[in-house]
Amino acid sequence: MTSSPTADASPFADIRRLLTEMPGPDGDAVAAIRARDASLTKPPGALGRLEAFVEWLGAWQGKAKPTLDRPMVCVFAGSHGVVERGVSAFPAAVNRQMLDNFAAGGAAINQLCAAYGLGFRVFDLAVDLPTGDICSGPALDEKGCVATMAFGMEAVAAGTDCLAVGEMGIGNTTVAAAIYAALYGGEAEHWVGRGTGLDAAGLARKAQAVRLALDTHKDHLGDPLTILARLGGREIAAMAGAILAARLQRVPVVLDGYVATGAAAVLHAADAHALDHCIAGHCSAEGAHGEVLERLGLKPVLSLDMRLGEASGAALALGLLKGALACHRDMATFEQAGVSGKSES
Repeated sequence: MTSSPTADASPFADIRRLLTEMPGPDGDAVAAIRARDASLTKPPGALGRLEAFVEWLGAWQGKAKPTLDRPMVCVFAGSHGVVERGVSAFPAAVNRQMLDNFAAGGAAINQLCAAYGLGFRVFDLAVDLPTGDICSGPALDEKGCVATMAFGMEAVAAGTDCLAVGEMGIGNTTVAAAIYAALYGGEAEHWVGRGTGLDAAGLARKAQAVRLALDTHKDHLGDPLTILARLGGREIAAMAGAILAARLQRVPVVLDGYVATGAAAVLHAADAHALDHCIAGHCSAEGAHGEVLERLGLKPVLSLDMRLGEASGAALALGLLKGALACHRDMATFEQAGVSGKSES
């Protein structure tokens, strides 16, 4: 994929250019990690996927000795005009109230970050100003979408060695479902779930909202970035920007649940290698999240029937990654421990 001022004069031109500049994994770092792993006091492969997680960290950090000294959990918060159509069990006022709860340290994600020693940052994406109702018009214009993606890129500006991305926003499982339906096709009912606890009538309204949105924007769904602008939200656009910026700065990314994966799916549709530096923190209980992860080639670290959002599943996965790295870094080798290695047959 290439772009130039004459070939692509759209607001998304710079985003498309950045997609062509993504670095690949560091094979030498992986080789060094495997060599050390072979010397540790355990049978080869005995730690299963934990060993692969350490290789993944090293590959994308470009380090033979990967680190998790500055892991960062970022929650992106936004508001959605489609909420007025009764697609959520909670009112839009919860958005501001939850931001206050984050600031006071009272949310679940605050406890998880404290328990695992994770940095925590919240991005307030104008929660008092809902996006446009996707059933009657675009959520964002293209310039606004690009600006929001650029704002999300600030997630890695302060420096981190692993980024976890999640969100908070009443109604955002509806817009995520609309994004998936636009990207992958299928009936609206296949993509919508109960979110924060919708009853049957609310679930029907949610599916109807997705159908209306797809019909409203049916002539503009051929490009993933346009889908993001028209059907997404500020938190989804910002997460897409954060994921892309992390790749450019060689920062591995842990994705949270259904909505965060929607941001990732847009990038994947734009470039099939855009998520090579990402892992899925967990498989959400929401809707068709498991199917989406399969489409993206992502095997979740955890599956705990969670549907909270706010990066909670990604934070738990980061805690597990810290354990995996501690084993690789601090275990004794056979020589150090005076333990006999595997017998030769």
